[in-house]
Amino acid sequence: MSSSEKSWQESRNDCLQKGTDLVIINSSGEQDFIRGWKKRTWIGLTDKQTEGTWRWVDGTVLTTPRFWAETEPNNEHNEDCAEIRNYDSQNSWNDVPCNVGKYWICELSLKN
Repeated sequence: MSSSEKSWQESRNDCLQKGTDLVIINSSGEQDFIRGWKKRTWIGLTDKQTEGTWRWVDGTVLTTPRFWAETEPNNEHNEDCAEIRNYDSQNSWNDVPCNVGKYWICELSLKN
């Protein structure tokens, strides 16, 4: 968990330098854990490659679970990266411009 705020790509680069990547949320339990940090936080989800097709940093397309806030994602100002915004709600994901500074969480993938 970061102690400063950086852009989505800078946050991801920090994780990659540590041998990790931005967090991928696979369950409501993981979503609740991250919301419990109570900070606006980058997650490893972007549609930079193809507008409207949200992909996790491992390349998988977002299917379920999905925790978008109501009316999100809306690409209001060329918003291609995802954050946890309203941590008081289960449905708290928001799309924002990738150059905005946010906290972030790195996750180590344990592959079999």
